[in-house]
Amino acid sequence: MNRHLNIQTSHGTLLGHLALPEHPRSLVLLPRIQPLAVDDPFAGNLFNRGHAVLTMELISERERHFVDTTQDVSRLARRMTDILDLIRRDGDMQNLPLAIHAGGDATPAAIRVAALRDTQVSTLSCHGGLIDRAGLQALEMLVAPLLMLIDDNDPVALASWQRAYRHLACPNQMHLLQAGENQEEPVSAWFAQHAKRLPEIPGSLT
Repeated sequence: MNRHLNIQTSHGTLLGHLALPEHPRSLVLLPRIQPLAVDDPFAGNLFNRGHAVLTMELISERERHFVDTTQDVSRLARRMTDILDLIRRDGDMQNLPLAIHAGGDATPAAIRVAALRDTQVSTLSCHGGLIDRAGLQALEMLVAPLLMLIDDNDPVALASWQRAYRHLACPNQMHLLQAGENQEEPVSAWFAQHAKRLPEIPGSLT
C-alpha cells in the first residue's frame, strides 16, 4: 500500500509518502532536507527488505530559498517531532517499531529527537552530518542504539563523530563506507538487530 501524507506548517506544507508492505517488520522514517524524489532507491531497497518506509520533508518549498534553514537544528528537530506525532496518531504506523535513518544536515536533529522520544524511537542510523551539533545533553540522553555511517572521504563528519562518541552511553557503532558500498545492508542489519516492537497504545486506532 502507498499513501501520500502532508503536515501543514506556518511556512508551508511538508510532503510525505508511506510505503507499507503486507507484513512490515518495522517502520523506517526517512527525514529529508531535499524535496521528495519520485524514485528513491534507498527507500525502495528498505521496502523490499520488508520495512514500512515513511519519507517526509523537513523543509517547505518556501524555506528552501533561505540558505541557513538547513542549519537550524532546533527547527528541524521540531519538524521531526511533528512527524513522530503524526506516526503516533496513524493506525497504519503507530504500533510498528520505529527506526530513523537521517543524513547530512538532518543528522543532529535526529539525534536530538531520538533522545527526547526515547520510548517511541527504537533505533536509528545516520549517514554523515555533524553529530556533535545535536548538543551534549542529547548525546548523553540518547538510549536508542545508534549506527553512524561515514563516507571514507568525509573527514569533517569523522571529526564530528570523534568529538561526540565519547559522550554516548547508548549502544553505538561507526561504519566507514567505502567508495561504491551500499548503505542498505548495514542499515537494514542494524534495524533488524535492534528494532523492538512497542506495546500498543491504549485507545489506538485499529
